[in-house]
Amino acid sequence: MTTTTLSPATATPAVTPGMADVRAICAAVFMLGAGLVFMVGFAHSSVMHNAAHDTRHSLAFPCH
Repeated sequence: MTTTTLSPATATPAVTPGMADVRAICAAVFMLGAGLVFMVGFAHSSVMHNAAHDTRHSLAFPCH
């Protein structure tokens, strides 16, 4: 009976994102969040306005 073992050199390496990937993800998340805040901020619907009212005031976003 023979057994096969994997040495660390032949094991599959873990995939880690590079710094450029992390920056791109952070930029995309920031743009999505900023877009949502401004879309709700300029919306004419009172439901959206009331849902985000306190968040806009905490971020100093004018809504009145």
